[in-house]
Amino acid sequence: MKVVKGKHHTVADVKKLSQEELDTIQQMNSDFTKAKISLGDLELEKYALLQRIEHLKMAFAENEKLLIVKYGENSVINIKTGEVTEKKD
Repeated sequence: MKVVKGKHHTVADVKKLSQEELDTIQQMNSDFTKAKISLGDLELEKYALLQRIEHLKMAFAENEKLLIVKYGENSVINIKTGEVTEKKD
């Protein structure tokens, strides 16, 4: 069965849904539309988060370069304590 929006027929051709059936398919259609909109919103949020992650990665790389210049390429930084030690081979 196909649900058609707004198509008109002659009176002899028309069968009508019960109010309950009509309410049900209208509610289902509304829920489906809301779900699609929510999915689109999530995709936009995902895109924004991916952009934020890229920005953070770039900022992290820039900061890492500064720390390498200051503490040396073989430095190891303890991110919890801030201690800087030499890399052990």
